[in-house]
Amino acid sequence: MHKTIAIKLIGGLSDTSKMPGLSFGLPTANCITGEKLAKVPDSICSKCYAKKGFYKTYAHSVIPAQERRLAALNDPLWVEAMVVSLKRENWFRWFDSGDLQSLEMLFGIVEIARRTPHCMHWVATRERQFVRSFLMHNTVPDNLCIRVSATFVDVPVKPIKGVNCGNVHSKDARPTGYECPAPKQNGRCETCRACWDKSVAVVSYKEH
Repeated sequence: MHKTIAIKLIGGLSDTSKMPGLSFGLPTANCITGEKLAKVPDSICSKCYAKKGFYKTYAHSVIPAQERRLAALNDPLWVEAMVVSLKRENWFRWFDSGDLQSLEMLFGIVEIARRTPHCMHWVATRERQFVRSFLMHNTVPDNLCIRVSATFVDVPVKPIKGVNCGNVHSKDARPTGYECPAPKQNGRCETCRACWDKSVAVVSYKEH
């Protein structure tokens, strides 16, 4: 499959200036757990960054692209197209917006990671049920780091054995894990790759 065809099939990928590589985003309206939490006062999802800032300013182009990616998940060639699209990528983030849609999607991501061993993958998710179900009889590839995301600011996420965690701390609170340096680096990762590093059990992000 030619890369141009692959990119079109998957609905395109996001090129976020903060991170070292491309990313995959879906509509927040389709978050299974996130949309429920969005109605819970003070939850992280109730203040979702993917519903404001850049995402809101460029909603006319961002949302259609996210919806194209969502529709592409049903294409039997989705995994193959993702593999082709990531041939030249070294770092990839799943879900700069949105989240896992099914256990089958997680299996697809794992297969993509296995077929792109040159690329480090990072999945941020609140869909704990899919992660638990997967881990019952399967293992996560070395180049795939799954980080289960916290629900509330300053409340550490309950860990799941075999995967990593992502917490959020408020401005004046002490980080509950390795502190993401991006806020001190003009919002960029620069040389930091902690989110993709399985040896970093917990990354703590500053509330934004």
